[in-house]
Amino acid sequence: MSNPFDAKVADSLEVNGKTFKYYNLNKLNDSRLERLPYSIRVLLESSLRNCDGKKVPESDAETILNWGESFGRSPLWLSSFAEKTQKESVEIQFNVARVLLQDFTGVPVVVDLAAMRDATKRLGGDPSIINPAVPVDLVIDHSVQIQIDSYGTADSLQKNLELELYRNRERFIFLKWGSGSFENVTIVPPGAGIVHQVNLEYLARGVFERNGVLYPDSLVGTDSHTPMVNGLGVLGWGVGGIEAEAAMLNQPISMVLPEVIGVKLTGTLPTGSTATDLVLAITAALRKKGVVEKFVEFYGPGTGSLSIADRATISNMAPEYGATVGYFPMDEKSLGYLRLTGRSEEKIAYIEAYLKAQGLFRDYHQGSDPVFTDTLEIELGNIKPALSGPKRPHDYVPLAEMKKDFNSCLSNKVGFKGYGIAESELKKTATFELDGKTEKLSHGSVVIAAITSCTNTSNPSVMIAAGLVAEKAVARGLTVSRAVKTSLAPGSGVVTEYLTKSGLLSPLEKLGFYLAGYGCTTCIGNSGPLLDVVADTIEANDIVAAGVLSGNRNFEGRIHPNVRANYLASPPLVVAYALAGTVDIDFETEAIGKDKEGKDVYLRDIWPSHTEVEQVVSKNVLREMFQEVYQKVTHGNEGWQQLQASPSTLYPWDPSSTYIHFPPYFDKMTKDINPETVIAGARALLNLGDSITTDHISPAGNISRKSPAARYLEARGVEPKDFNSYGARRGNDEVMARGTFANIRLVNKLLGNGKAAPQTVHVPSGDVLDVYDAAERYTKEGTPLVILAGAMYGSGSSRDWAAKGVWMQNVKFVVAVSYERIHRSNLVLFGVIPLQFKAGDNADSLGLTGTETFSLDVSNVKPGQNVTVKVEGGKIQSFETVLRFDTETELNYFRHGGVLNYVIRENLKQ
Repeated sequence: MSNPFDAKVADSLEVNGKTFKYYNLNKLNDSRLERLPYSIRVLLESSLRNCDGKKVPESDAETILNWGESFGRSPLWLSSFAEKTQKESVEIQFNVARVLLQDFTGVPVVVDLAAMRDATKRLGGDPSIINPAVPVDLVIDHSVQIQIDSYGTADSLQKNLELELYRNRERFIFLKWGSGSFENVTIVPPGAGIVHQVNLEYLARGVFERNGVLYPDSLVGTDSHTPMVNGLGVLGWGVGGIEAEAAMLNQPISMVLPEVIGVKLTGTLPTGSTATDLVLAITAALRKKGVVEKFVEFYGPGTGSLSIADRATISNMAPEYGATVGYFPMDEKSLGYLRLTGRSEEKIAYIEAYLKAQGLFRDYHQGSDPVFTDTLEIELGNIKPALSGPKRPHDYVPLAEMKKDFNSCLSNKVGFKGYGIAESELKKTATFELDGKTEKLSHGSVVIAAITSCTNTSNPSVMIAAGLVAEKAVARGLTVSRAVKTSLAPGSGVVTEYLTKSGLLSPLEKLGFYLAGYGCTTCIGNSGPLLDVVADTIEANDIVAAGVLSGNRNFEGRIHPNVRANYLASPPLVVAYALAGTVDIDFETEAIGKDKEGKDVYLRDIWPSHTEVEQVVSKNVLREMFQEVYQKVTHGNEGWQQLQASPSTLYPWDPSSTYIHFPPYFDKMTKDINPETVIAGARALLNLGDSITTDHISPAGNISRKSPAARYLEARGVEPKDFNSYGARRGNDEVMARGTFANIRLVNKLLGNGKAAPQTVHVPSGDVLDVYDAAERYTKEGTPLVILAGAMYGSGSSRDWAAKGVWMQNVKFVVAVSYERIHRSNLVLFGVIPLQFKAGDNADSLGLTGTETFSLDVSNVKPGQNVTVKVEGGKIQSFETVLRFDTETELNYFRHGGVLNYVIRENLKQ
């Protein structure tokens, strides 16, 4: 079927003597259009342009147009929408313009595509059919690990990059093979920057031009912080690798038409407050409001006052406030940012012309606002300096209350805001010798101070502010103890350029903030080890040590196993806490240190004014820097260029490899579907509480020497020093299955002791085993498995292995109080059934302990319907749940055994 909208809305646009085709929304002549949020207009344009009557039905356009008509602000509508999404599944199909990958998730994506080629050949098809149909950009940025001998020194960057290439040689060669074997794949080598900043500064098109057709840039990315590019007005969000693969293979994203929460920003940020402080406040406010699985769109005059870097900081943390996106429609500042970052005037001309012709160009100070599901207003003038922590990014702590808050956490019972330290232990101090001096550690001592992560290192104002704090501190003679592991990991080489030009890199280095690498480091757990004497002192004295980082994630056990309290903060506050050496300080009343003359120095004495920061930014952040850095971004260094990969359609799997392994996903796949819809006699592998993150399910950090993964590697001759991280070994299913639920901070109620350990009980025998070992025993016994969980199950990073791993451990279904959006989707796409307790229910309230057996029948079901779980050996015989297949498309994927199986079968029909 041809596109029915070609005749209705196809139009031409002439820009600088060149004629382009586009699908003109205004030719719909529909009054509902102006009521739509700008983010929904992007979905509408895609439905018009991609309509084929099959994958994207003509009715999708009407469904989207009805958003503004049917989904108004009234309370009646809110309940109506909730009812429709659960019962009627207001579903649309969305074709993205491109796909973005980082290397931790990119490697398993390429492994899956390679395995799909093998499966296609085995089933009699042409393997070369498995090929990306849209542009795919892969940025290698997650493999930097800051080592003991490679931080706080001038050669830290070079040492870490050499170590990165050495450790990851095999997987990098594999990625080079993928870029040569598959079409439409571009790789940005290690050392270029953080994927989201590279996306913002270089990869983002703003408006796509392909074969003479103009359309909005849009994407999905295999990292939960993909929404950062929303700050530039590009609609995109994080998905699991499985969903990204489907998008790459020309499958539309099946999604429920989202609610859109409008956040009205008014006023301007006061002196002393940063974009980081603003985003931490927004994160807390939106988490409280509840925006999970919703779009957030910003509007109001305060929005227009924010720079694109400020907006990107806010958009970056959409996963932390729970939204799918945090969207800022494009405006004049967006065009200015494209110009600053080196985009050509030719491109900027057609971007501006197209957006204005389509009604997608925003003036935040004039014009009427769209209709939103609900709204929230934030006055920028009320924003104060703040942190978030110590275990979750939405636990907001005003800087003025930090000392009090931390001390209350020490004595609070164990939880998100508590450590359960006995009163007699609160003032404990331990001493040790370092560099000939006696150092001391106590609760709250800062042992990691990291300027890291895409959240802030894309933002010149906060990076310059950090440099100015350092400059003023050095001038006063302040220093940072070497017991504090300091690091600077900018988002791109441009940051180094403007810090160097402004003379601020040197004072940062004098305080220990040397360049450690360009990529995702401390925020994802790639912080490397502490000094042995520091780690030993922490462990021997049970010290609640602290980390302060300018990142977006601080979940327990993520940053470093020895660092239990982790706080998110702006880069200048990271420098301040490194100088203070503790979070147990009130900066208003207590000195940060003493100057050369022995006089007290307070934070206010070294804190730069807003005017100071802006003057340095305007003078030193230049277009030429972006042009120079990105002109050579895909070249890589000499070590990368020397990596060789032989071209071939099928990948030559090496059975002895511990990095790249042929996965078992399609071993039992046949041409015809044969869904497993009846699960009988399932045992609970785990009984979990609230806020189990993807870090708990599939950790990305170091591989413990006591873990099943370590035993697997050691059996294959890998020494502990070469274990690398789980993130780096995502291309090996054997390692990752053993790493599933291997987080040392996992609390499993089946153990009955309330203590954290990556273990469970094999119920029939009563044996306590590592989770993988228990799952393996159950599998050999022919027993399917289930997981019981609480609220916000699967929050955190968009880890496809958090779904693949449970599938490989033979988990057939999960029953949770609620799910984070991306993880629920990943479970669906890999064939694991997500069930949700009925409102008000959970495992405890139903009397479920996890020692029962469970059975389920989903033979004849519809999306979102109630299904019964039968129980034997417990206090109840059954309980009702909601089937969280939210659309018919998701249900169809499940019947095929997962989306990848579906794609293979569809390609076999060609």
